[in-house]
Parts: sequence; C-alpha cells; structure tokens
Amino acid sequence: MGTFSDKEYLVLEYAQEDKLYVPTDQLHRVSPFVGSSDQAPSLTRLGTSEWSRLKEKVKESAQELAKELLDIQVEREANAGIAYPEDTLWQEEFEQSFLYTETMDQLTAIKEVKEDMQSRKPMDRLVCGDVGYGKTEVALRAAFKAVAEGLQVAVLVPTTVLAQQHFNTFSERLNPYSMTVDSLSRFRSRKEQLEVLEGLKDGSVDVVIGTHRLLQSDISFKNLGLIVVDEEQRFGVMHKEMLKKLRKSVDIVSISATPIPRTLNMALSGIKDMSIIYTPPELRLPVKTFASEYSEEIIVDAVMREIEREGQVFYLHNRVKTMPDVVNRLSEMMPNVRISYAHGRMPEDELESEMGVLDIDPKTVVKRWRLEPGKIFLIDLIEKRVIDNEEIKSKLSAKSYF
Repeated sequence: MGTFSDKEYLVLEYAQEDKLYVPTDQLHRVSPFVGSSDQAPSLTRLGTSEWSRLKEKVKESAQELAKELLDIQVEREANAGIAYPEDTLWQEEFEQSFLYTETMDQLTAIKEVKEDMQSRKPMDRLVCGDVGYGKTEVALRAAFKAVAEGLQVAVLVPTTVLAQQHFNTFSERLNPYSMTVDSLSRFRSRKEQLEVLEGLKDGSVDVVIGTHRLLQSDISFKNLGLIVVDEEQRFGVMHKEMLKKLRKSVDIVSISATPIPRTLNMALSGIKDMSIIYTPPELRLPVKTFASEYSEEIIVDAVMREIEREGQVFYLHNRVKTMPDVVNRLSEMMPNVRISYAHGRMPEDELESEMGVLDIDPKTVVKRWRLEPGKIFLIDLIEKRVIDNEEIKSKLSAKSYF
C-alpha cells in the first residue's frame, strides 16, 4: 500500500516494473487472481495490447471448447448406445450379497440407472446424495451389469487414497464372480502400470479404478462400456469429456455429494438425467459439525477423548508448507501421542511410507483404514486453500460400501 498526497493507494506491479496506483476508494475494482495451479501467471506491460490479445485468445479457446463439447453431445445423441438385457439371476445373486438394507431412494436410483443401461440411448446420469447414502453401491451394480455382458468399466476418482478405497470395495464384491479389478495411480510401478494398460487393451482387466492417470493418451480399452466418475466436482470439463471420446456410445454415471453448478444446471435442464438419494441408511448416525475459534484446549480434549477410546484422529490442515510446524506444536501439546503427516506433494516413496501408518499398502488391496491406538494422522486434503466440509465428510466416510 502506498501513499500519495493525502490519499492511500494500492500499488499493482506489472511487467518491466510498470506500476498502477489504485485509490483505496476503488478497491472494489481489483480482484485476486484464481488459477488452476500454484504456478504464477505471466505478467504483461501497461499501455500495450498484450492483455487484450491474451483475452481474445482465451475467448477463442473457450468457443472452440464449447463447440467440441457440443459436437460430442450431438454424436452421442445421434449414435445408438449399448442396450443391456434385463437382470439375470447372476445379477440378482450379486445384489443380494449387499450387506445392508437399501433405502427406497437408493433402489429408485439403481432402477433408473438400469433402465438407462437397457435403453439404446447412451446414459449420462448424475447420482446425487450425501456421503454414506449409497451412491457407490449404485455404481457397483451398474459395473456388474456391464462386466456380465462382456464390457469393461472405468472408474475415475480424484485421489490416490480414494482409488485404493474403491479398489478394495470393488475387488471384494466382484472378485467372487471371476471379474478382474485393477487400479492405476502414481503408487503403481512403471511395470505394474504397463501390465494394467496391456490388460485394458486385451480385455483381461474388467474394471479399472484410476486417478487422472486414466486420462492420459496411452490408455486404450478393448471394449469400454461404462464410465463411473466419482466426486465429479473435482474434475475439469475436459477431464470428463476425454473418456467420452474413446467411445461415443459409452454409458456414463457421475456420483457426487456436491455437484458443481455446471453439472447441476445440465441435470436440471435435461441435458443430463439425475437421481437424488435423499434418505440415509437405517441406523446411520448424522455427522456432527462444530464451528469455533481456534482453541488448543478444545483440540487436546477432543483428540485425547478419541485416543482414550482407541479411536482415530484426522487433523486437517490447509497449508502444505506449514504442516511440519503444526506437527511440532501438536507434539508439544500431546507429547505421548505419535503424530504422522502426509500430503500430495511428498515424494512417492515417502508418502507411501507415511500411509503405512494407516495400514494402507498402495500395491495391494486396502483391508481397512485403521490407526494404531495413540496415533494421529495429519493429512492435507485441501486444494483450494479452504476447508470444504463436504469434502472432509467424503474422505473420512467410514462406510465404503455405501
């Protein structure tokens, strides 16, 4: 902030030390830059046409993207999709293996997804419901129906941890029916990834659970029939459209507790179909959320209460570079508690080692999420510099089947 005469100004710096002084009574005309990555944007000079040319280029790119999206949608509407048969006895047996009682909303969503799969029109459905309301089971039954007819399923998830969680759930449910489930993420070695890619090409892999790795150019399927996009709000527009290009007639089901406005608008306007699960499973306790000012007394009380009952604690922090400082402070507050931490910018071997605290082996099936008594796992799940309560609920949902 600079001063000139009797007024205060905000000094904006441009390329080559150009400066613009903005009076404090006009600060409403200044807004922060929000980018898609941590990389700083390139600056332009004042008094040149660089910024105007850049805006025009972005506008043209947006128009090209809109046309491309429209072309994909037109082709999907024009092309006949895969019409699946009615449920078989095998499908009914699989569904009866579900350990919980379905809610009416869950059964309605399952019915609507199946009807879409049995029609000639390629499915594009959003299944919306709170965390723990049964969205994953809807996707599982759709995946079983696709694989039973000789087609492959791709499950796209935003994080490695969620990929492992789904890999566990899908493997446990589908493996007894001789269906092969595999995963693709940065925790798989180069050799393992090549084996999975080969399995997708020759059809020996029926279901693949993957992060953004599934969107890379070396991915090809022998007979892709269904795409499941979990937490669709975490993916960009082109991310979700890229898999459609692999096969124009592929069925797509997106599941989310907090769909982005664009997706919700498409559902409400009829471009996408939508199923909503309003009711929680029977006996499911609500997630209690308390908001208060920062208090070390509250933190110690809450953590020690969980430790004493041999429970687990996830302490979420929204700054990667200050996490070690937070760990040190927590260690001073609770010297008898062992604390580990992890975040997405760690080297793979270090992150893999820290995740071992939770009994997670990234190369094998995740048996369970468990912290040994007397441990805290401090993990950074925040990408947008704020804590998203729905994201937290999603990450720490204990019922992976729901």
